[in-house]
Amino acid sequence: MATLKTVLHSKINKKGAKDYRLALRLTVNRKRSYYHLGQKVEPKFWDAHREKVKSTHSRHKQLNRLIRKKYDEIEDVIFELEASKQDYTAKQVIDSIRKNTKKLSFFELADNHIEDLIKAKNHNRAISDRSKINRIKEFAKNRNLTFQEIDENLLKRMKIYLRNTVGISERSVMNIFVLIRLLYNSAISKKIVDQKFYPFGRGKIKIKYPQTIKIGLNENEILKIEELELEEGTAIWHTRNVFLFSFYLAGIRISDVLRMRWGDIVGDRLYYKMSKNDKADSLRLPAPVIDILANYMEDKRDNSDYIFPELKTIAFQDSKAIYTRIKTSIKRLNDNLADIATLAKIDKKITNHIARHSFGNIAGDKVSPQMLQKLYRHTHLSTTIGYQGNFIHKNADEALDAIINFKK
Repeated sequence: MATLKTVLHSKINKKGAKDYRLALRLTVNRKRSYYHLGQKVEPKFWDAHREKVKSTHSRHKQLNRLIRKKYDEIEDVIFELEASKQDYTAKQVIDSIRKNTKKLSFFELADNHIEDLIKAKNHNRAISDRSKINRIKEFAKNRNLTFQEIDENLLKRMKIYLRNTVGISERSVMNIFVLIRLLYNSAISKKIVDQKFYPFGRGKIKIKYPQTIKIGLNENEILKIEELELEEGTAIWHTRNVFLFSFYLAGIRISDVLRMRWGDIVGDRLYYKMSKNDKADSLRLPAPVIDILANYMEDKRDNSDYIFPELKTIAFQDSKAIYTRIKTSIKRLNDNLADIATLAKIDKKITNHIARHSFGNIAGDKVSPQMLQKLYRHTHLSTTIGYQGNFIHKNADEALDAIINFKK
């Protein structure tokens, strides 16, 4: 059953204050979707009971006409769907109204994209994509770009601006282009822009990431970290435990390590799902990992409890607080890893992500790419082969020696 109401939908603006926007809220099977009317109204002018703008507002007649018009349009769509006995969602109905009213601009569709990420509790991606969108807004000088305006010439100018004026890396520019491509494909599927205007692909703008150098620790450096004498219970001791826990389990990402709960361990195996792509996997616990876990067993409350202490004080359902705590915890752990590098006399920069690179470096060509693909949880074998290429230098080193060692 569908329920349609006119509401003031509040949103925090850039200055930290609340904006109240006129919106139609459609609820179908307890799931909501909003159609914003593009008008702001202060709460003192809003009659929530009668769902209309009060007569004390200077434009109450125009605004109430707008409400009635869009209300009737949505009701008509629902009536047609129900008359034909079609299943529908609130989002489908609202999307159909949007398509029939106007074509969203690039930034309007981008805002919808961010809202969808927040609703899905994907705060990490939402914050990252919002930052990219702000870069694009800076380039566009806050002009509301249409998708047709985003052509090859504009993207080339944007790249020059981002590289030379803003000073960000080529990889960061490509990340912004990936987001633009994602939104452009979404706009095409929603009939906002025609496929012929698509600026990416053969003979057009190509997204190509620059090659990066990945440096991992070797066996001796890992041993140095293992053998450091650190006082039990200290922050630096805990940091080593987290780093080695990740390394021993094929470089599990630090955000996944901190999210792990005791219930993820069944017998001698770890069962977990990657937060990055929701892939499920299982690994047998190596002996060193079991030793690390023993240090935290005393603080275990139940199987739903987190293994490591960083998230223990946060409710499982509070995804935003979890994201924030993980972000601050990673920074603190990385600071401690810098101290560990100094103590172990390792001249490489060590961060939590280096645990993954270290596993790849030590694996080298000792393990088949197919097995490494499983351990890394890569979707494509080509990704694994490309990743391992950063650490396999033996053949190139031998070839170089064979050429330059001509003196006998």
